[in-house]
Amino acid sequence: MANIDSVTLEVADPSTARSFYDAAFGLGEDRLRLTAGETPSSGFRGFHISLVADQPGDVHALFDAAVSAGATVLKPLAKSMWGHGGVVQAPDGTIWKVATSAKKDTRPAERRFDKIVLLVGADDVSASKKFYVGHGLTVGKSFGSYVDFKMGSSPIGFGLYKRAALAKDAGVPPEGTGSHRLTVGGDVGEFTDPDGFAWESVRVNS
Repeated sequence: MANIDSVTLEVADPSTARSFYDAAFGLGEDRLRLTAGETPSSGFRGFHISLVADQPGDVHALFDAAVSAGATVLKPLAKSMWGHGGVVQAPDGTIWKVATSAKKDTRPAERRFDKIVLLVGADDVSASKKFYVGHGLTVGKSFGSYVDFKMGSSPIGFGLYKRAALAKDAGVPPEGTGSHRLTVGGDVGEFTDPDGFAWESVRVNS
């Protein structure tokens, strides 16, 4: 089963960005890597990263910590039919969604999450799905504009979403040009997908 070990974000100041992610989400270098760079990029960068929590209280704790650390609110926390969540944009421009499918808290709230999921926007979801299957990924769920891949014990989940739908989910306009400023690291090889997302080989931790 394919694994994603980490994601690398290109940021203007890695030290400042690391301070934000430590304060906001408690994300360490094992899963979130930072590299210095300012490759031209404007508008929606075509992806967002979700932190999936166990309960609404944890979502609130993560969301509030991110805002306190300097994140911009794109979608305020809200209840919905599927659960509870909100969307923020980090100072480096990366969009983060914090969410849970749980309706009620079962313990005191903590600033913690159970899963990281990377969703990338595809111009042609069917073509991108075929591309990833050809690179060894296994489809878990697939319907319309959304594909969720089976990632086994991978610490980071992965899926595809129609670019316009993903932008709507993030609360931003779909237009954007230039670099994604994102590299995906795992054990599926080195390549660039049809939408320009780069993958690199990284030794997966046991």
